[in-house]
Amino acid sequence: MNNWIERNRAYTLVDAADNFSIAFAGMKFTDADLDKLAPKFERAAREMARLEAGAVKNPDENRKVTHFSDRIEYPKSALFASVEEFAEKVRTGKITGETGRKFDAVVVNGIGGSALGPQLMQFAINGPYWNEKSDAQRNGYLKIYFLDNTDSAEFADLLEVMDPAATLHLVISKSGGTQETKNNMISMEKFYAEKGLSFAKHAAAITMKGSELDKHAHETGFLAVFEMAESIGGRTSETSIVGHLPAALTGVDFKAFLEGACKMDEWTRTADPRKNPAMMLAAMWYIAGNGRGDRNMVIVPYSDRLILLSRYMQQLVMESLGKALDLDGKEVHQGLNVFGNKGGTDAHAFIQQLNDGRDDFFATFIEVMKDAKRLPITDANTMGNYLHGFLEGLSAALRGKGRQIITIRIPEVNERTLGMVIALYERAVAVYAEFININAFHQPGVQAYKLAAKGILTLRETLMKKIAELKGVSGTAEEIAAKVGEPDQAVEIGGLLDKAAANCPHVTREFCTMANAWYYTVK
Repeated sequence: MNNWIERNRAYTLVDAADNFSIAFAGMKFTDADLDKLAPKFERAAREMARLEAGAVKNPDENRKVTHFSDRIEYPKSALFASVEEFAEKVRTGKITGETGRKFDAVVVNGIGGSALGPQLMQFAINGPYWNEKSDAQRNGYLKIYFLDNTDSAEFADLLEVMDPAATLHLVISKSGGTQETKNNMISMEKFYAEKGLSFAKHAAAITMKGSELDKHAHETGFLAVFEMAESIGGRTSETSIVGHLPAALTGVDFKAFLEGACKMDEWTRTADPRKNPAMMLAAMWYIAGNGRGDRNMVIVPYSDRLILLSRYMQQLVMESLGKALDLDGKEVHQGLNVFGNKGGTDAHAFIQQLNDGRDDFFATFIEVMKDAKRLPITDANTMGNYLHGFLEGLSAALRGKGRQIITIRIPEVNERTLGMVIALYERAVAVYAEFININAFHQPGVQAYKLAAKGILTLRETLMKKIAELKGVSGTAEEIAAKVGEPDQAVEIGGLLDKAAANCPHVTREFCTMANAWYYTVK
């Protein structure tokens, strides 16, 4: 028999009830390679059981990790019911803003997992043109916008389309101190005050009990405050209240999403690693990348609705696995790079490099079998058939060049299948972390950049204070740095002055060709 047929039969895992399959035949590995991983499979199974039993699996922060177990009980909880009740009251106009007008839109203010998960959910389930539908077409559910950065352009763009009296603001921050989210909230509070409106009367929050945001929301009188668990990290929070409330406000069946995630959780608890899709997925990553992430992970969903999946996976995989130290304190610099977009558009973009360029990747194709609409192109073929043909053609071309691929097939894009995909990758990330002995549930690199950013902002305060004391200065960045007593910070001070010159009328600059440097004047 054809070896490709035999290999697919041996290395394709199928959940027939949900028409979900994952095929590993296009990866370069043997049974002997899997046999060598037996100790790692055993450790991963043991540690995943400990994790779900409540063991501390984030030792750096002395925290449990509960997103797998919490989503089993969450649909039966009072918190779940309160979210559904709140969303229904908003939809029907029983909960309104300060002026009594029905809410027409919600702005989700969060960063990282607090935004990426809800964004993926909305684009996948409600589609890219949801906000262009009428209130009747949306059945009273809200349009949705996102503030997920401390970029004034994003804020300004939102104000061009936002009706403040009919907009609900959902602020999501576990600690309440995340600066990007905090900046947007402060700016929005000022905007509402300028309009003679109370921001709090148009706001709800998701945060930890006792957090800075929790205190602020209660003190100012937010419409609602919902508690989130300390034991669920942002990048694994989509199956928690973080994903639930934005979904409920926009008519997404979140319970079906959780059912899909829990169904995948059951499958990925299978004892035999060769029949466990998460164990096998992690094994493919490990074998392909020599246990060190030597190959990039390319995510290519053949579905426009899943275009944000690669962005979501970037955070889930890279923030979880990109670590300098292992659990024993050994320097390892582990990680997996993730990039991708969508097929078949990408056949006219970076697929050229995947086919003919560096062999430094493995690709994961995700195919949606049911066409959203039957669109005949010829008597024999539809638009959907062409998309399938492009996928199979690319797969064959890559395999012909010795490139490695994984193929996932789902019946259609809906809440249940999206839950299954997300849960599969969450489990695979946790399993792979056990393979390489790292903590997947903390993010010291993120904290490092935040501290560095605070240092720059402190330098700016020092710079402006000393310039004020000098009653103005002029010169190059090096000259000004010397005048304010920070000669070793000349490069950073130059950047601060460049930013100020673009935004502050009392700071100007001219380029001096003789010195090959900007000459600043601060009045």
